[in-house]
Amino acid sequence: MIADKLRLKEKIGYGFGDMASSMFWKIFGMYLLFFYTDIFGLPAAAVGTMFLITRIWDTLFDPVVGVLSDRTRSKWGKFRPYLLWFALPFGLIGTLMFITPSFGTTGKLVYAYVTYSLMMMVYSMINVPYASLLGVMSADVKERNVLSSFRMVFAFIGSFVALILIEPLVSFFTGTTGSPQTGWTLGVMVIATLCVLFFLGCFYLTKERIKPIETKNDSLKDDIKDLFRNRPWWILLGAGIAALIFNSIRDGAAVYYFKYYVQDTGNFKLPFISASLSLTTLYLILGQAFNIVGIIFVTPLSNKFGKKSIYLGAMVIATALSIGFFFIPNQNIAMIMVMQSLISMCAGSIFPLLWSMYADISDYSEWKTGRRATGLIFSSSSMSQKFGWTLGGALTGWLLGYYGFQANVVQTGEVQNGIRLMLSIFPAIGTVLSVIFISLYPLNEKTMNRISLELNEKRLSL
Repeated sequence: MIADKLRLKEKIGYGFGDMASSMFWKIFGMYLLFFYTDIFGLPAAAVGTMFLITRIWDTLFDPVVGVLSDRTRSKWGKFRPYLLWFALPFGLIGTLMFITPSFGTTGKLVYAYVTYSLMMMVYSMINVPYASLLGVMSADVKERNVLSSFRMVFAFIGSFVALILIEPLVSFFTGTTGSPQTGWTLGVMVIATLCVLFFLGCFYLTKERIKPIETKNDSLKDDIKDLFRNRPWWILLGAGIAALIFNSIRDGAAVYYFKYYVQDTGNFKLPFISASLSLTTLYLILGQAFNIVGIIFVTPLSNKFGKKSIYLGAMVIATALSIGFFFIPNQNIAMIMVMQSLISMCAGSIFPLLWSMYADISDYSEWKTGRRATGLIFSSSSMSQKFGWTLGGALTGWLLGYYGFQANVVQTGEVQNGIRLMLSIFPAIGTVLSVIFISLYPLNEKTMNRISLELNEKRLSL
């Protein structure tokens, strides 16, 4: 049963989970800082500090969720129940974040702290078990690569859908109600409803198969000791944090780049239909589309050349392209879009590899120690994701404040230059760090095949 190939229905079902997560994740990454500064009226530097404080707590909360899910016993398994229990809270609290009560600046900031903190905790409660599910659906290393690719394709499809929908939804509801604030609330509510439905679909269509070799309950102290002694885990943690810094700075600064540097209010007319997209939306959806292209290519390439080699190549190319992005003049829209597409293709290719590597690390830990702590190990993936996003988001807000950004006014040359750096040189620092970390990663395909065979023999002997 462990070696059975997963059916297409189950792969799609697993993809639904990250489709739901990514719809909100992309809105948060692309629009939340902009919403807080230009719609809610909070200072950019204060928002940057809020991102740092709340996400540090949330990052520390992820391993707690990993430990809880590892010790969960239910008729649905260890990890699937969380998809059922937290789907509705995920949608409700996500919507609350985009409600704008008529408070003063302090009251608004407190409201932002409370709702954002709650949202990130609920995100952990559903996303850490969801990520851990990859480690117990199949023991086949190549099947995990495929499953991880399905996950990321659906993640970027979710991001793509969210980016296509959010601005038209906000515009529609703003026009209907006469209030941009209400427009954002109702627009996000529509996305939230879709997220809830996709999480429930993931719950119903997936199945847990892998059981740990040891059936006794291990102490939390032993699990943590094993984790801290796991060298590949530390390496992948660093690589993941650096990659998310790269992504989050680019994402967070993109709206500002087009509004205040490109300063082009024109729309891109879609061929064959009477519709158009803003340049910002076109830029963002091109990114999602080429993320998917990167994912499509990464599975056959990584199966042939190895995960580590493909990861290194993608990050090296992304570094060079990011540096080149700085030198594009604001009038050259075509080159901006081409570079965004190429960078996004590189960025999209690395995330399936990261998730698949975490499943490998879970096997490595069980092979080395005789104990399996899938939830705790996969919580580190969510932890690195959020911590990288934390640093990237905080840096974006602080840098805007440092360069003297003021919302809804013409920006100085210094501010415009800072925004350009946030789309190019600063993200490239993250890719360089990620290359350094992943170059040290020791678990190649030959090693993992041997570990997988030995573990399967032990499981079959039980």
